[in-house]
Amino acid sequence: MAKKKACRICNTIYEGDKCPKCDSKESIEGFKGRVVILDPEKSEIAKKLNLKDKGNFAIKTR
Repeated sequence: MAKKKACRICNTIYEGDKCPKCDSKESIEGFKGRVVILDPEKSEIAKKLNLKDKGNFAIKTR
């Protein structure tokens, strides 16, 4: 199993060479916290973190 990475631009957690949301190759393996957004329009956490899409996101990248 490949190690999960977090995009430094949009904080999306993914596996592979580049971010599937923003196509950036700037990633980091060390991130803190994870939040899963299922419905960004109704989620208070998504509003606080300014997330518009659903998916897995890192709370903080180092």
